[in-house]
Amino acid sequence: MEINVSTLLKKKIKDEVIVFQTDTVYGIGALLQSEKGVKKIYEIKARESKKPLAVLCANFEQVQSIVKDFDSIKQYAEDHWPGALTLVLAKKDIVGDFITSGFQTVGVRIPKDDIALQILNHFGPMAVTSLNISSEPSILKYNDALKFVDEVDYIVKGKDLNSISSTVYDCINQRVLRQGDIFL
Repeated sequence: MEINVSTLLKKKIKDEVIVFQTDTVYGIGALLQSEKGVKKIYEIKARESKKPLAVLCANFEQVQSIVKDFDSIKQYAEDHWPGALTLVLAKKDIVGDFITSGFQTVGVRIPKDDIALQILNHFGPMAVTSLNISSEPSILKYNDALKFVDEVDYIVKGKDLNSISSTVYDCINQRVLRQGDIFL
């Protein structure tokens, strides 16, 4: 169902899968606690179960609630968040193995997009990945996101984007896993 963000924020969601714009590409997400929603994301994307999802947060407090040793990377966060940098850190138990594919780490970021931040402020941290079929290009155009309307619960009305996926930096092993617009 196509929906505007203000209407979405009035809904009670539990296992729903939501598509929304971020500062980089369109994302597909579910609540952090929703194993059912996360499994549906994997099915929609035809994503290998060994590939973990990231978690998007609205603020530092949300990030601190899901990762260990936040203080050790706080400077990266202050320099680049909100923005297109995903930091991989040791996860707290609140982040289920169904999100991280059994890894004890999780990629986390705060997007620089008003719609995404409204959703994350209201519903809390969400397991999110790019909207696309795995191995295909990420979705940048709203009309392309609508192709998934029959597979997801909600598509939040948005705009066409003009970006690339975020840089992913492994803070534990101190290496770039995916290069985006941010260089470390």
